[in-house]
Amino acid sequence: MTTTNQSRMAARYGDPEASALATGNDTIDQLLDHRSVRAFSAEPLPDGLMETLVAAAQSAASSSNLQVWSVVAVRNTDRKARLSALAGNQAYIRQAPLFLVWLADLSRVSRVAEQQHAELHALPYLESLLLGTIDASLAAQNAVVALESLGLGSVYIGAIRNDIEGVAKELGLPAHVYPVFGLCVGYPSIELPAKVKPRLPQAAVLHHETYAAEPESAAVATYDQRLGAFYQREGMRANGWSEQVVNRLRDTSNLHGREHLVEQLIRMGFGLR
Repeated sequence: MTTTNQSRMAARYGDPEASALATGNDTIDQLLDHRSVRAFSAEPLPDGLMETLVAAAQSAASSSNLQVWSVVAVRNTDRKARLSALAGNQAYIRQAPLFLVWLADLSRVSRVAEQQHAELHALPYLESLLLGTIDASLAAQNAVVALESLGLGSVYIGAIRNDIEGVAKELGLPAHVYPVFGLCVGYPSIELPAKVKPRLPQAAVLHHETYAAEPESAAVATYDQRLGAFYQREGMRANGWSEQVVNRLRDTSNLHGREHLVEQLIRMGFGLR
């Protein structure tokens, strides 16, 4: 059966009655079809994939063209296993044929300054750390759009920040570089297909002219029902989004080591003024 724009919107919002978009194209259809892939086939990746993904990533916007990001491509089985151990022992890091670690990288501009005998007084400020983090995120998302257009799938791994110093040691990262997140890449498993997870209704995230929280309560209540129904269909515990949010953020133990990010970043050479 042909997948239509309306059916894509229905899946994206968990609403069978969702309206089709008034404007759309193949690129938008691909974006609506995005899902996190956590099971990969054994099919080998195409030759030249990394060069394609990096070209797409480097086509993303970069603040002031500073390009303060880098990426490490990991294929070695043992190294993936060690990175998995640092990131909560997530099996798909080991299974995926390619694991990308996206980095906020202020070391390159530091080396450029050293060559010119210049001091970068703006470097130890939070803004510079944000620049690297945002640049890496934009670049990675461009790469995800590119790889999905090639029939590949991926899943972001935020748990790579559970122990950024351990990851830095494993990857040989210099000072002024930290891992923002990982990304598993491979062909999706046919036996264990990933599904599109519904998102919040637009009424919860779209504001016109000024911020308006009034529609939020009803939108969140609707989403709780839709997400719970999705989890139930997938054979998972059918809790709603509100419960997930509170359970995830009520206790610092759920940060799994990321509560120490500030101290670790300082030890890795970042200033947070």
